[in-house]
Amino acid sequence: MEPILTISKLSGGYIWNRPVIRELELSINPGEMVGLIGLNGAGKSTTIKHILGLLTPQEGHVRVMGIQAGDDSDRYRGSFAYVPEAPELYEELTIREHLRMTAMAYGLDSAQFERRAAALAGQFDMIDKLDSFPQTLSKGMRQKVMIMNAFLVEPPLYVIDEPFLGLDPLGIRSLLDLMVERKKSGAAFLISSHILSTLETYCDRFVVLHRGRIAAKGTLPEMRAAVGGAPETTLDDLFYTIVKGGAT
Repeated sequence: MEPILTISKLSGGYIWNRPVIRELELSINPGEMVGLIGLNGAGKSTTIKHILGLLTPQEGHVRVMGIQAGDDSDRYRGSFAYVPEAPELYEELTIREHLRMTAMAYGLDSAQFERRAAALAGQFDMIDKLDSFPQTLSKGMRQKVMIMNAFLVEPPLYVIDEPFLGLDPLGIRSLLDLMVERKKSGAAFLISSHILSTLETYCDRFVVLHRGRIAAKGTLPEMRAAVGGAPETTLDDLFYTIVKGGAT
């Protein structure tokens, strides 16, 4: 089974020869959900920007579906969808127009667009907001729009950054249900979040970034074994032990 996302010996940052992240190694297989966790400033956002192709690696590489951003940028960017921490929408477009623009960018036909858009709007309780403009929506609703756009296209890889901020309980449950559904269909997920209890429940593996390096990675049992944790040790407790020096 070929990984959907492969990060190999990745070092990089915002200033040449001053890397924020160093020698990262990570792969995500089809149907796998990986949680990316770390303190503020650990390098999570820098890692995500390299995956998105917004930063060029200083060393190493990032491949999605075997393709690097420099090889074929259109195919590369068409292989993933991104949900940012803060919703970013065009104020002059309605929600329906946002969805339609996304469908056009990813090559969805009219029937696919209508079917998927209607299903997502119903799932997120946004049917009556489709013809509204972003400035009339709450932050949580705007975040739902970002999520709907990402899941509209059904790519191989989803990169999701703090997706639960601002969402109401229905939005959180709808997002989690969608993630599970797409995971069963073979999609891969990289999720960055500080809500470790949710990651523990839904993710297959975890990567702990600390000071720009991978401090620990693996399944929950593997990470427990690495730090000498008891079988009932939670991800939250493991993370605390790792970043406080219990593992390197």
